[in-house]
Amino acid sequence: MKERIDSIPINDAMANAGECPLCFIEKKVEDNALDYVLGSGSSYMEYDTREMTDKAGFCRAHFKKMYDYGNTLGNAWILSTHYDTIIREMTNEFNDFTPGKGKPALSFGKKKGASDNSIVNWINGRNKSCFICENVEQSFADYIKVFFGMYKKDKEFRDKVAKSQGFCLSHFGVLCEAADEHLNEEGLKSFYSEMLPLMLDNMKRIKDDVAWLIEKYDYRNKDADWKNSKDANQRAMQKLKGGYHHMPPHQGKK
Repeated sequence: MKERIDSIPINDAMANAGECPLCFIEKKVEDNALDYVLGSGSSYMEYDTREMTDKAGFCRAHFKKMYDYGNTLGNAWILSTHYDTIIREMTNEFNDFTPGKGKPALSFGKKKGASDNSIVNWINGRNKSCFICENVEQSFADYIKVFFGMYKKDKEFRDKVAKSQGFCLSHFGVLCEAADEHLNEEGLKSFYSEMLPLMLDNMKRIKDDVAWLIEKYDYRNKDADWKNSKDANQRAMQKLKGGYHHMPPHQGKK
């Protein structure tokens, strides 16, 4: 099937799949978002970008990645105007707050996760909002649509998926949910008949690699071949939860 622009990242992910091609895509999307926010294009200096980052803010994990990115001045500009937004919202929240005001006698009907304290609700809402998370989620969802478009129409791509090392458990859950939306009944039967054995076989492969890593620490095996066990722990962690925790942080080009 002729390659389209939107299929290039998917094929690139399959070529560099490792334990999960969707981890590869997610990492690329996140790196691109960091480049957009803090990279040489200086998006952080543009009013519309800063307006969005001021409003959404960033989660703890992405603040750490932004710090690791290395753009001290860019981070300072983003933090400066974001603090203006936070202080303005905080002032309004504090001015409107009365301890115990409106506290209901019963919790029936209260929205799940909501507190009786308006300050707590404001802080919780702030903690759930992240400009980079929102961009990654949207871009990743778009790639999932492309993935299934290719899966339905491109036999060569389906063969690549079937011969891969599967997916991390987290992203396999994403695929299963999306499959119900994008595939018909016949397509679902075919998808699961291929994917379930693929996932189970590769989970067992990882388990065997970890088991051999343990055996290698037995003095009787000190001269034995490591096989595929040297990075077994890293790959086992990725297979369960996704991500590339053993990789260095994505940094801006000097």
